[in-house]
Amino acid sequence: MLSSMLKEHQSRQAIRKEQQEQKRKEAIASSNELTQALVDHLNVGVAQAYLNQKRLDAEAKQLQVGATNFAKQSKQWLELIDGFSSALKELGDVENWAQSIENDMRTITGTLELAYKTARDNPS
Repeated sequence: MLSSMLKEHQSRQAIRKEQQEQKRKEAIASSNELTQALVDHLNVGVAQAYLNQKRLDAEAKQLQVGATNFAKQSKQWLELIDGFSSALKELGDVENWAQSIENDMRTITGTLELAYKTARDNPS
């Protein structure tokens, strides 16, 4: 009787050890799955952040190129406007010069006509 109880006790202990070992293996597998799921979840966020950063860098470079082109174009427009303004000033200067010449020619013409009339009226 004692030996049968001992055998029964030993068999129950062996069964319990097997169950505990099985549960330990299941717990390890579950913790590995949980760890892998957490890492995958974090990697998705990190990958998304990396892609967003890459896209932002590309857009920043594109914006910088656009700003540089805009600055160059603005400089060209300013140079063109300055040239146009200078041309208008020169045109105004030429117009004033032409008016001065015209006024001088009228004065000379008037003086010559007066001298001619005077010389014709007084033939001395």
